[in-house]
Amino acid sequence: MRIILDAHALLVFLEKEPGYEKVESLFVNAVDKDKSLLMTSVNFGEVYYIVLRECGQEKAHEIEKIIRTLPIDIVDVDLTLAREAAHFKATKKISYADCFAAALTKHHRGELVTGDKEFKSVEKDIKINWLP
Repeated sequence: MRIILDAHALLVFLEKEPGYEKVESLFVNAVDKDKSLLMTSVNFGEVYYIVLRECGQEKAHEIEKIIRTLPIDIVDVDLTLAREAAHFKATKKISYADCFAAALTKHHRGELVTGDKEFKSVEKDIKINWLP
């Protein structure tokens, strides 16, 4: 099963917030099994803009370098994912950026790792591995 990260999960790991050990173990497993975790380019952009807004350009570049060392494949959004994300946005109460993480999870029949409670609205549509 493919593991998908949303921005929340990656920020939990980067900021060593509660639940970071769980994300860290997913990274270790990904390396051991040579099977990267997935994240959409939209959700990467969320992480980047949050760091940029809160910490500035230098820190955002530093975080991007760190992310590139992690076993994460950044998936560019295509029309299939955009259509599925639009479906989630039209039918659920969830942010548009989060819709892309949900769409990628559904597309891969994977498991989304998050602690973001907005995903409660799609819990019946995708498998979620909840962080504290």
